[in-house]
Amino acid sequence: MKNIVVIGSGFGGLSIASRLRSKGFNITLIEKQNDLGGRARTFVHNGYKYDAGPTVITAPYLINELFTIHSDKLSNHVNLLPVKPWYRFLFDNGEYLDYGDKLSSTVREIKSKYGYGDAKGYVKLLKHSKRIFNKAFIELADEPFETMGSMMKHLPELLRIRFDRSVYKAVDMHFSNKNLSQALSMHPLLVGGNPYSTTSIYLLIQYLEWKWGVYYSEGGTGKIIDALENLLTNKGVEIKKNTEAHKIVIRKNKVIGVETSQGMIASDGVVCNSDPTYTYKKLLGYKSKKISNNLNLKHSMGLFVLYFSTNKLYENVKHHTIIFSKRHYELLNDIFNKKIFITDPSLYLHRPGATDPSMIQNNKDTFYVLAPVPNNISGIDWDKRGKEFESIIIDILQEKVMPNLKENIVDSFYVTPDYFENELNTYAGSGFGIQPVFTQSAYFRYGNKSLETEGLYFVGASTHPGAGVPGVLSTAKVTEKLITRDYGDNK
Repeated sequence: MKNIVVIGSGFGGLSIASRLRSKGFNITLIEKQNDLGGRARTFVHNGYKYDAGPTVITAPYLINELFTIHSDKLSNHVNLLPVKPWYRFLFDNGEYLDYGDKLSSTVREIKSKYGYGDAKGYVKLLKHSKRIFNKAFIELADEPFETMGSMMKHLPELLRIRFDRSVYKAVDMHFSNKNLSQALSMHPLLVGGNPYSTTSIYLLIQYLEWKWGVYYSEGGTGKIIDALENLLTNKGVEIKKNTEAHKIVIRKNKVIGVETSQGMIASDGVVCNSDPTYTYKKLLGYKSKKISNNLNLKHSMGLFVLYFSTNKLYENVKHHTIIFSKRHYELLNDIFNKKIFITDPSLYLHRPGATDPSMIQNNKDTFYVLAPVPNNISGIDWDKRGKEFESIIIDILQEKVMPNLKENIVDSFYVTPDYFENELNTYAGSGFGIQPVFTQSAYFRYGNKSLETEGLYFVGASTHPGAGVPGVLSTAKVTEKLITRDYGDNK
């Protein structure tokens, strides 16, 4: 029976551990932190519990599969609550759009605020998104791309769906109102991309949300992590916390184990849920053979996330509120390209209590607010500028959606790109690994199987098909196919 070490316990690591264990592999899962989840871990601060990262759950069947392959069900452990509306988009001019839940009501809302032409444009956009979804997600999301040829055979359909356009350009051509174009091209930011440069393939997220809905895990995303940890433990997966990988050990071009902070772990193979750029630089010490992984590799933006609780219950604040800055293209250019400190961020505000009453803790409202910022290639000293940026965010929230916020905050702390770089070991503190531009998609992303070393595999945001919870869960499906092909079924 083959022994596999999985490095990292984000959704990718937990998923591949579950899938390979169901195939009979002996699995050792190692995690640097004292808790599991990676970006999806839970923070507890002064008695308040906060989701650290992903809170938008879509395509929940992908999580359920991790249980059904062990004759269990996600619903036996976690209650998924539908979010209504999915998002409130709040624009600089004071207008807002409640988006999601029912298609008919969303189309009516667009028609009432922006006119018949833009409502018709949205229906056309959604039809286009469905075509991309059927090709890029249903057909290709769990298909390994090991060669250029495996990707090029799909080029005719990619050309028909105009993958060469950016998400923003593909959206904007359907609307006369620029606020709508900004709102409905925002999805790349959920997976680390700039809407002005991300390939329009990622428009598939539009239809994916309508296909299965948008949910929140009752009690927080951490409840899903806890359920997966219990599942893996009960199925015999050895979980080693406070165990950081220091080196992947290779002999005669084959993986033989992992040197860790707690000693050597021998194995027949290694699956890295660790950031690939970090892994090649720090754990392997050599470059990827793929040209696309070395020439002008573009990493995602960084994230500044403020977690806070308030005495006041802000009952009019929706579960997910996206607050757009007055600037759009220029702001994103400053973040992704110029990489300079910004003073007018767009914000994503998460208020779980709007959907889940259990997240109203001690009669206090709990929140996090996320701002895209430059990654650490910028050289911004967050130790010096973190408090300044926190004040900017609080001022925006108080002005736009949360009156008297400053006097009502009872608990707060924040993380910066330094947290992602130093605690989560992501290159340059990027929030989502490499960007989802076309030249870093499918075969051009980091491979799910190493081209350099036998027995080395990857899952997670920087591998195919990409970031976001559905994307990361799908990377494990791709990697499972490759490992079972290489090693056979160990049952």
